[in-house]
Amino acid sequence: MRLAPLAIAAAVLTAGSAVAADRATDLDYLKASRCRGLAVGLAADTSALDAYLKTEARSRDLFVVQRGSEEEARGKKDARRAERAGKSSEELNGPCQAYKG
Repeated sequence: MRLAPLAIAAAVLTAGSAVAADRATDLDYLKASRCRGLAVGLAADTSALDAYLKTEARSRDLFVVQRGSEEEARGKKDARRAERAGKSSEELNGPCQAYKG
């Protein structure tokens, strides 16, 4: 009978670590913010990025959220510049796909 409480405690600890591992880092949040800026600048759909950023913003410090706004503005600017439009499109269709998940 003493094994049951130990098994329950082990299950709770394992579940807790899995939840913590799924949390995105501040760097992920900033990258996703840039991706949203690229999507806006290239007139692409932002709904998946919006949902990701809304969820992740809840657990961020205000400084990180503000920095995310700066990254989004930088992404918009890069997407609108003609010489960077190709690279921006590649970035949006490549690494940014991880945040649309």
